[in-house]
Amino acid sequence: MHTMKRQRNYGRTLGILAMAAGLFSPLAAARQQTTAPGTEIPVPATQAAATPAQPPQTGAAQAAQQPETPQVLHLLVGRSLVITSPTKIKRVSLADPNIAEVDVVTPYQVVVNGRSPGGVSLILWDEAGQSQSFEVSVDIDVLGLAQKIHEVFPSEPVQIETSGSVVMLSGKVSSAAVADKILEVVKNSVPKVTSLMEVPRAPEAEVALQVRFADVNRSAVQQLGVNLIRTFGSNMPMSVSTQQFAPPELGTLTSTTTNGTTSTTSTSGQNTFSLSDILNIFIYRPDINLGATIKALQTSNLLQILAEPNLLTQSGKEASFLAGGQFPYPVVQSVASGTSGAITIQFKEYGIRLSFTPTVTQDGLIHLKVQPEVSSLDYSNAVTIQGFTIPALQTDRVQSEMDLRDGQSFAIAGLLDNRVIKQFEKVPGIGDIPILGKLFQSRTLNKSDDELLIVVTPHIVHPLSPAELPQGPSFPIPFLRPVTPEGQKPPSQ
Repeated sequence: MHTMKRQRNYGRTLGILAMAAGLFSPLAAARQQTTAPGTEIPVPATQAAATPAQPPQTGAAQAAQQPETPQVLHLLVGRSLVITSPTKIKRVSLADPNIAEVDVVTPYQVVVNGRSPGGVSLILWDEAGQSQSFEVSVDIDVLGLAQKIHEVFPSEPVQIETSGSVVMLSGKVSSAAVADKILEVVKNSVPKVTSLMEVPRAPEAEVALQVRFADVNRSAVQQLGVNLIRTFGSNMPMSVSTQQFAPPELGTLTSTTTNGTTSTTSTSGQNTFSLSDILNIFIYRPDINLGATIKALQTSNLLQILAEPNLLTQSGKEASFLAGGQFPYPVVQSVASGTSGAITIQFKEYGIRLSFTPTVTQDGLIHLKVQPEVSSLDYSNAVTIQGFTIPALQTDRVQSEMDLRDGQSFAIAGLLDNRVIKQFEKVPGIGDIPILGKLFQSRTLNKSDDELLIVVTPHIVHPLSPAELPQGPSFPIPFLRPVTPEGQKPPSQ
């Protein structure tokens, strides 16, 4: 009796082991492995444990023992997962070792390590030929990233989810600036980010910008110089100049005689001087053949610009303003080689220019991007080409961004530009004589003082209803008398 009970107990134990042969229990464990990944890793024969012999099974029996759907295992990048089997593991197969790697540590345990985001299939076989399939899903570890965002932005309900190698951000944030900062923090940690965060829309409003320009430009010029000329007959002409103010040019006297169709040109050999500019003082003594051109000039210029443009635009849209004009300037067009280029006329704008883009934020602030510009024609630096004078442009430009409340004012630029340009030339030696040397010296002094002030004031305006329309001006004398219908004319007196 005791022998039969033992046989029955032994047979019952074998039946229980046979039922548990195809079952595996995954167990998560945080451990690091350094084994190189492989697609198929056999179990060493020396590590095999003694197990009851199982009869060979046909393919239909093996298919009946396999589960219909594989088990799903979730794993994070850089983390490990331990799978424990009740039977010895004989063979391991992994679809893509770039996503995960598997390592057999004991005949009954394997370790799966996550390498990169993605999904991969894992199959384990025991010594009896039975297999078990797993679908390993490797995701990005965003737990530390979520904690960091919640520490920096504790009042922002941001959710972080992963889908393969993409991190998705969702939730409602307080402003677009906060959403940009959160997105920047996540981009520094993961390569692929998709933002699904909801940003509150800014209120639609009209913004009026009041700008005041004040530009004062003062300049003063002092010029002093002397050019001396002396012929001394035809053998020894003389000219003394510092070359600063239009010096005289030496030449010879020529005459042309025409007799019918024949023209004869003769040179007398007498030296002459030609003056392209007699400056503003010219002295000549014909009895001694001595002349002098003197540049003694003092000028003072004053330019004052005051403008107060007012612009109105919608929040988020750009508006521009120009009070000035256009001046023409020639442009040479490119043509084929060997031919002269055609000249066309183009126009360039100058004057008071203003461009600004306002954006009304959720908290009522006005984010303002403004670019004012003041330009004027500068004939002191003009260029003369073939008799045409092309002036230069003197431009003051400022570009700035700031946040203001309704009615607040700020000064973009209070520019003070003081310049002094001094040029001094003299003839060496003779120009150093105390009194007489002044005739052999020339100097130019140019002073300029430019002051620019720009004050900007934004206002949030709202359209008026028909009942709020302001009344027009009242005139004491009407322009036209009211028209009376023909049948209602009063009888003539």
